[in-house]
Amino acid sequence: MIWSDKKILAAIAKGEIVIEPFDRKHLGTNSYDVHLGKYIARYKDHILDARAHNAIIHDEIPEEGFLLHPNTLYLGVTLEYTETHSSVPFLEGKSSVGRLGIDIHATAGKGDVGFCNHWTLEISCTHPVRVYAGMPIGQLIYFGVDGEIENYYNKKASAKYNQVQVRPMESMMWKNDF
Repeated sequence: MIWSDKKILAAIAKGEIVIEPFDRKHLGTNSYDVHLGKYIARYKDHILDARAHNAIIHDEIPEEGFLLHPNTLYLGVTLEYTETHSSVPFLEGKSSVGRLGIDIHATAGKGDVGFCNHWTLEISCTHPVRVYAGMPIGQLIYFGVDGEIENYYNKKASAKYNQVQVRPMESMMWKNDF
């Protein structure tokens, strides 16, 4: 079940959810709004290789915004650092963002219990559109977990995205054995 605003606030009070910075006005009925951080990245090469470490180019979003172009994958990051210790977080785009033709994730909308970091966004768009640091970009919803947890994400030796970053993180697929 999706957690209500009161359940989210209770989990924050117990330290089961951490959102920094937290502002009560961004808490919805059953979600918390997150915002686009000041860094955006794109891959250096046009052709990517799943077995290679594909380099990215970081940009800081200027005051006048950053223009996104169709047919380009951008990696953004949430302004908010989050931790979840007893629930499964899901990140969904805000409808106002979707109505601009912006998708904020290709496949990675679900977090793991124990995820402690800023969220990297997989941004694409259907039309050229200008985005701004600090703009509302998505919303986190939380689901309860049934049963005890053996492997928290932040304690897994194999976790590839545990190093706290305020910049978007590129794919670490190349670290997998295949």
